[in-house]
Amino acid sequence: MCSNLREYVFMQLLIVGCGYLGQRLATRCQQAGHTVQAMTRSAERAEVFRARGWQPIVADICEPATLSHLPEVDAVVFAVGYDRTSGRTQQEVYVQGLAHILERVAGRCHRFIYISSSSVYGQQAGEWVDEDSVCEPTQTGGQCCLSAEQQVEAKLSGSRTQGVVLRLSGIYGPGRLLSRIESLRNGEPLTGSPASWLNLIHVDDAVSMCQKVLQDPPRRAVYLVSDDAPVPRGVYYQRLAELVGAPQPVFDESQPARRGAGGLNKRCSNRRMRDEWQLTLEYPSYREGLAHALGDASKSA
Repeated sequence: MCSNLREYVFMQLLIVGCGYLGQRLATRCQQAGHTVQAMTRSAERAEVFRARGWQPIVADICEPATLSHLPEVDAVVFAVGYDRTSGRTQQEVYVQGLAHILERVAGRCHRFIYISSSSVYGQQAGEWVDEDSVCEPTQTGGQCCLSAEQQVEAKLSGSRTQGVVLRLSGIYGPGRLLSRIESLRNGEPLTGSPASWLNLIHVDDAVSMCQKVLQDPPRRAVYLVSDDAPVPRGVYYQRLAELVGAPQPVFDESQPARRGAGGLNKRCSNRRMRDEWQLTLEYPSYREGLAHALGDASKSA
């Protein structure tokens, strides 16, 4: 194994949490010639991964005994999403599960990328936030993500494994808008305020950022991954309704705001990501991204 990821073309990569983001990252890395090992709890999904040319590992991050045979690799990407049907709490998955993985891989890989969330910010006045902004999350998911970030720093500090946190804004793309489309078509009121800011990142751009951090040494430990244009929720859903031929959205601000429904209100700056990585976003705003997500680039406004 090389001491610096820039010194070689091909790497051994372990992806923990091969879901919406992880599978796309695995495909891109495989196409680039890297060896991909993908962890899943499902033996059935493991066979799907094997058919794609990835090396599956059947294990559960919440069950330490299943992690005893994790391979030594060049890099690890922890991209675990929360499965509400798992019977586990967010604390068990995001914090305790991550701790189990760190125990196994710390010092045994060169780079560890933790996929976090912009929900670690609790700002509610529409202000801009960046990597140096105060993190005081008010929601459980954000609190768990912040605890997980702190674990990465504490566990990997001083070790041969470089830890990097990527705070993703709301990730979207093909197949990720279906529930909201149905709500719009059915004329169901959307909870939360139409004036709240929505921060987004297209899944393909998120994967591109992951690839850059895998390939080159990061200068910082934390990056906020968001597109160029935060958008008011009312504007976003109005455009989505137009694209799918649904009635104009109706908002019911009297209903409690759910996660992603305007409960928080900040604008995420991607300046550090753009300046330090020179990343050209394929979908710099919701205008281009929504059209692609719906499978019709001709609708881009």
